Amino acid sequence: MDAPTANRQGDLLRFITCGSVDDGKSTLIGRLLHAAHALPDDQLAALADESRRFGTQGEALDFALLVDGLSAEREQGITIDVAYRFFATARRKFIVADTPGHEQYTRNMVTGASTAQLAVILVDARKGVLTQTRRHSHIVSLLGIRNVVLAINKLDLVDWSRERFEQIERDYREFAQHLALHQITAIPLSALHGDNIATRSAHTPWYTGPSLLQHLEHVEPDMAAGDDPLRLPVQWVCRPGHDFRGYAGRILGGSVRPGDAVRVLPSGRQTTVARIVGFAADAAQAVRGESVMLTLADDVDASRGDVLCAANDPAGVADQFETTLIWMDEAPMLPGRPYLAKLGTTTVGASFSAPKYAIDVNSFDKLAARTLELNGIGVANLALDRAVAFDAYAANRDMGGFIVIDRYTNRTVGAGLIHFALRRSQNIHWQAVDIDKQARARQNGHRPAVLWFTGLSGSGKSTIANLVERELHALGARTYLLDGDNIRHGLSKDLGFTDADRVENIRRVGEVARLMVDAGLIVLTAFISPFRSERALARSMVEDAEFIEIFVDTPLAVVEARDPKGLYRKARRGELKNFTGIDSPYEAPQSPELHLDTTTQSPEQAARAIVAALVARGIVRAHD
Repeated sequence: MDAPTANRQGDLLRFITCGSVDDGKSTLIGRLLHAAHALPDDQLAALADESRRFGTQGEALDFALLVDGLSAEREQGITIDVAYRFFATARRKFIVADTPGHEQYTRNMVTGASTAQLAVILVDARKGVLTQTRRHSHIVSLLGIRNVVLAINKLDLVDWSRERFEQIERDYREFAQHLALHQITAIPLSALHGDNIATRSAHTPWYTGPSLLQHLEHVEPDMAAGDDPLRLPVQWVCRPGHDFRGYAGRILGGSVRPGDAVRVLPSGRQTTVARIVGFAADAAQAVRGESVMLTLADDVDASRGDVLCAANDPAGVADQFETTLIWMDEAPMLPGRPYLAKLGTTTVGASFSAPKYAIDVNSFDKLAARTLELNGIGVANLALDRAVAFDAYAANRDMGGFIVIDRYTNRTVGAGLIHFALRRSQNIHWQAVDIDKQARARQNGHRPAVLWFTGLSGSGKSTIANLVERELHALGARTYLLDGDNIRHGLSKDLGFTDADRVENIRRVGEVARLMVDAGLIVLTAFISPFRSERALARSMVEDAEFIEIFVDTPLAVVEARDPKGLYRKARRGELKNFTGIDSPYEAPQSPELHLDTTTQSPEQAARAIVAALVARGIVRAHD
């Protein structure tokens, strides 16, 4: 590996183009590529052919087609996915991301902005600053981009009006004074005709600033490497033999040399760097942005997800944070629901509190909110299932940013920025106790367990659970039955029946069930618990063998015919909102431990089958 040069970070600029629909982002990038002579003759010929077939400019070249590569994009004339393009001039190399303007594709815009150092925000001169302009600007600011080019495009369609250009610039600057944008450069453009793209245009003699390409060549990005401390998340541990152990990853902050003292987080073990391993020869230094492999002087326990930090300036370690959250999924963020959070090279279990507030992207007002909907931005506390190394996003974008993943679909549903660790995460610790779950179980004479009954309202959950508890009591087992209706009279008295309330209800029940299992009891829970995610959360709170999911399977037509409480009739009349099976979904278990078909089994038969299964699993013993 060659020794790095001092300007390796500065000769590459990553930027993003964003704005509202049909503002000309793809056309602008195409023009930049053409101006930088980044298009070989064969690609120009292909562009001419595609312009005739798909273009919107008659016989002229349609530069948008250079970036809009998907067939759906060409057919609709809009950008759907993020398109990355590389080009270079004599002064600098560039990677540009063209992102969609449609509100439904905001998630794609976040993806493109996450690694950008500068944003080109386009505004149609005819339309001015729109809601989507504000939304994108807000996200750009949140993601730590401080340099913005306000590209006021299609100025040819307003007769190159200086007054219109200056009015839009004033409107944008007035709006943006609430954002952390350090440098805003306004440039009048016609991307379609190439005005002010590479050189100054004769159509705007009143404009004395640089062309867009000139500005991009000379701007100094905020994210250049400085004196920030070392941050190297371990991506891979290389063990080709017993005498070598290398730690590979990309440096996200600072620099490193052999002999530097480093601290391994979250364990806190300290050691020194022995080598920066190269292909031909070892390197004397590695800097931010480089992918490297280090060896350490001591045999430390470090694995994927751990972070090597400067020993005298390490990252923080915590499992609870205040964050800004950008929600990017059509299903809303539900407080208490278990998600996955990916921070650098580590993926951990995560859940959010109810938002402290949501942010109105137009007025910047802080709004009361119980959830975040698609494209919503808000502030909420994040809890992880284990401590991780982190920096505040404002100090290090890579160490303070994370994505949120749905546990079942693996979709990316959100992106977040860490503000700081919550003080309670540092102040609260586990207290050791002398009497543990095993001791309580021995005294009880049986193993603890959670019998989690789930099914539609009226399926017979409570009836069967009550019969099971009676039989277990007769066998001498110590039990407790948590019933859905009974819990609503006390522990969950404050909750309604929205999806968010149902999630919180099951989270509370899961925590109570966990405590009862720790007490050595067999706890029976009879709840609709309609969502797989929350049932999985309850399962994760106890040991796997202790959780027995019992699906009381009764078809909707059957429970509606029974309707012992008259609830289905009310729901059909619209008198009960968010009723499971009618206007709120029920996600049936995919692989329950026990599956009861109540159309063929009586409650007594189902109860006996459950007790027999508990005996077979060794949880309780049958009478001799």
